[in-house]
Amino acid sequence: MQHRYHFISGLPRSGSTLLAAILRQNPRFHARMSGPLEPVYAAVLQSVSGKNQFAGSMTDAQRERLLRGVFEQFYADAEREVIFDTNRGWTNQVEGLAKLLPDAKVICCVRNVSWILDSFERLVRAHPFTLSRMFGFEPHGTVYTRVEGLMRSDGAVGYALAALQEAYYGPQSDRLIVVPYEQLARQPRKTVERLYQALGEPQFEHDFEHLSYDEPAFDEQLGMPELHRVHPRVAYTERKTILPPDIFNRYK
Repeated sequence: MQHRYHFISGLPRSGSTLLAAILRQNPRFHARMSGPLEPVYAAVLQSVSGKNQFAGSMTDAQRERLLRGVFEQFYADAEREVIFDTNRGWTNQVEGLAKLLPDAKVICCVRNVSWILDSFERLVRAHPFTLSRMFGFEPHGTVYTRVEGLMRSDGAVGYALAALQEAYYGPQSDRLIVVPYEQLARQPRKTVERLYQALGEPQFEHDFEHLSYDEPAFDEQLGMPELHRVHPRVAYTERKTILPPDIFNRYK
């Protein structure tokens, strides 16, 4: 392959966009917010499975070449050597990644689930005149209905949590690198140095005071402004939760 691949996955609102903003400072690294590659990979996987009435005439070697081609063609124009592709679904695909890209690691950003829910709720309340696609543009939603939606098995948090647990306790867990949000925010230099060691990459001097990343067009159409905005300085902010106590205690 032309490039080397690693993946950023794990839980939402846990520092994946922040981590991508840090990594992309390295001129050898390509990293962005969550992208469409994993859904495309899943669609091709479905099309070479039994759902396709002609799939029986394919060999496993042909299936592997088609799936490997998804990565090669999607990033064919990428000029940087090492690709970090971000999507919550990659923890659900680790067995396939292990066969197609045996040197790839899956970086799993994690955080206390209650604080993830708190982070989503803060964004909702910061923009009271913008209804979000994430919650069906519902004008009468409450924090209880929003949390219920996020924590469903197909919800933004519930699915990511289940996929992460599946990978963490599965046979390919040795290719996971877990990065806690608090650790990244409180000790960014030490955390990134350890990440480089785990990836087998030569160290690079990052600037944790002048980051730059935002996706306003994507966030606007989602109805969730500032969802992917990264502040210039990496820092951890102590705060009180805005969630009702019963919700916070249930998921912490």
